[in-house]
Amino acid sequence: MTDKYSGPERIFSGVQPTGALHLGNYLGALKKFVALQHDYECLYCIVDLHAITVWQEPAKLKSQTREIAAAYLAAGVDPDVAIIYPQSLVREHMELAWYFNCVARTGWVNRMTQFKDKAGKNAENVSVGLYAYPVLQAADILLYKATHVPVGEDQKQHLELSRDIAQKFNNDFSVPNFFPLPEPLIKGPGARVMSLRDGTSKMSKSDPSDNSRINLTDSAEVIVKKFKKAKTDMGVMPGPGEDLSDRPEVDNLIGIYAALSGETRQTVIARFEGQGFGAFKPALADLAVDKLSPMTSLMNRYLADPDEIDRILMRGADRARALATPIMDEIRSTIGFLGS
Repeated sequence: MTDKYSGPERIFSGVQPTGALHLGNYLGALKKFVALQHDYECLYCIVDLHAITVWQEPAKLKSQTREIAAAYLAAGVDPDVAIIYPQSLVREHMELAWYFNCVARTGWVNRMTQFKDKAGKNAENVSVGLYAYPVLQAADILLYKATHVPVGEDQKQHLELSRDIAQKFNNDFSVPNFFPLPEPLIKGPGARVMSLRDGTSKMSKSDPSDNSRINLTDSAEVIVKKFKKAKTDMGVMPGPGEDLSDRPEVDNLIGIYAALSGETRQTVIARFEGQGFGAFKPALADLAVDKLSPMTSLMNRYLADPDEIDRILMRGADRARALATPIMDEIRSTIGFLGS
């Protein structure tokens, strides 16, 4: 964000309704959403338009959209404070994405490493939507002139694209500071939670091994079993100042404990220094159960009443459109469309 932009500080973030949400989503996103809603004007979107860049079974897409909403609510996001809504209910996202397709340069999009990772050797056979979805991400953010985006390191490149598109639009149409240049919010514990089976890979809902993650819908018994099976090594818990670069799984578990407890890593290390994992992993499991089980119960209560979830999402979409409409009117007029 430049110093000259004078609009309100506003946050946009979104979660795709694909697969089960897990501990990494909670610590890296949902927990932060709850805290940020009290300091900023926040829009927390369920990005179902991004989900369909690959095939989605329609009934499952609807149910998973409600599941994401239930997770937002159960984590503590207040729908009367923050705006919770599905992306597809605010059609201006799609409209602005097309305008930005005409502003962004193909060279910029070609540099997006996540497309290469997802497409792999099948780049010629994936959807155009998967290729262009970083431009839709820029539209998601800038539709509301969001100034901050809570992102992980793997999404920082896409935020840079949003900044490039915003700057080019401002320059091309001679409207200095019309769009802010959104800033990343990456700081905080739990920003990058790794797999319980491989400490060098991010915890992911697409990992074929369910034991690699703690799902937000897992029972207490399942959480305990997964932490018991979590990969470590033949050593013991480290001491203060010990280099953990060659112990990624241990480093990950310490980070998870610190993020769940709200303590520093140093405090956790000092408490368990020299102990075996037979002591540390049950303590971590108990902490996770204590923090996650109430949220899981609340999620299930929300999911038992899908009509109420839908009402909350519809109200959120109305609020989002109220913000988007005047901005889109300005954008159409700036571009030079008739009737604007």
